[in-house]
Amino acid sequence: MRILEVREKTCPIASPIRNAYIDFSKMTLSLVAVVTDVVRNGRRVVGYGFNSNGRYGQGALMRERFIPRILEAAPASLLDDSGANLDAHKVWATMFRNEKPGGHGERSVAIGTIDMALWDAVAKIEDKPLFQLLAERYGQGTPDRRVFVYAAGGYYYPGKDDRQLKDELRSYLDRGYSVVKMKIGGASLDEDRRRIESALSILGPGQRLAVDANGRFDLDTAIAYAKALRAYDLFWYEEAGDPLDFELQATLRNYYDKPMATGENLFSMQDARNLIRHGGLRPDRDWLQFDCALSYGLVEYLRTLDMLRQHGWSASRCIPHGGHQMSLAIAAGLGLGGNESYPDLFQPFGGFPDGVRVRDGHVELPELPGIGFEGKSDLIREMRALTE
Repeated sequence: MRILEVREKTCPIASPIRNAYIDFSKMTLSLVAVVTDVVRNGRRVVGYGFNSNGRYGQGALMRERFIPRILEAAPASLLDDSGANLDAHKVWATMFRNEKPGGHGERSVAIGTIDMALWDAVAKIEDKPLFQLLAERYGQGTPDRRVFVYAAGGYYYPGKDDRQLKDELRSYLDRGYSVVKMKIGGASLDEDRRRIESALSILGPGQRLAVDANGRFDLDTAIAYAKALRAYDLFWYEEAGDPLDFELQATLRNYYDKPMATGENLFSMQDARNLIRHGGLRPDRDWLQFDCALSYGLVEYLRTLDMLRQHGWSASRCIPHGGHQMSLAIAAGLGLGGNESYPDLFQPFGGFPDGVRVRDGHVELPELPGIGFEGKSDLIREMRALTE
């Protein structure tokens, strides 16, 4: 078997929303298709992938470096020992050839997107859901198909008032979510406190609110918010400062003893390890949000999970950023704590297969080969248009 071609397309996911740092008015992502010569269930096997929102499409890097390296490699060098399937680790090593260490950023997004498509293809060739394949190869053998998900929203929006914020969050709760998230840091502390209290006012028993500053604060502002947020029973206080300011994160624990979350903007095992070593995070209450689609893909994510185990962390403390089905499959197969979800944003790339409903804050993954993109009709139409 062999990879016949790898295609990439830059897609717009623009929206008038903003968080504390950026607006999404010109946001894009890369959609990738890895086309193989294998046929399963009457169709040629094509693996699909895309990068998470918040980082732009990486087509130039893919076309100039990573896709040519795959296509120029001897086909047999990309296969597993059986010769009947791709070896995602070997393909990853081929993409990373002649790359210097460090500088994890846009490169990690480009490789992570292609890596997603490779794993989709690998599982389809095995004719298994990716979560089942991962459980068998790297997990406990049996996946937990019921995965916790929370609803991310609460963005700043032109003309959006507290009533509209409550209506938005209430709509997520009505759809079965038990945890909802809103943005902070894009307004004054007093205004954000009012917004938080408005959001809290609609929550019922067993429902929680998380807040996300998107790395906006310096230390003094992060502490000021921490002191104010202590009055609320929040699910977490997310990414207060710059993602690489580990000292800020470590200092913040002295002012906030409730759960914190960070990590979505760290794009390698090495950066994740520095966070664990120097960020003062607490494995009994804090959450890690590393996103495989932004951080070199599942091959690197497996290294990150190994590192976490060595440092006394459980995979169950990981709830990835991104709201995509790849992380859902990893969560089910490898025992992560859950996954982010965007019920109304960044479509058709966010969300779940058709017919999947959120119940008591959880979804149950259907038995679909690969990542399961074929089960989401609006998404698979976009993906198949890339190759057909």
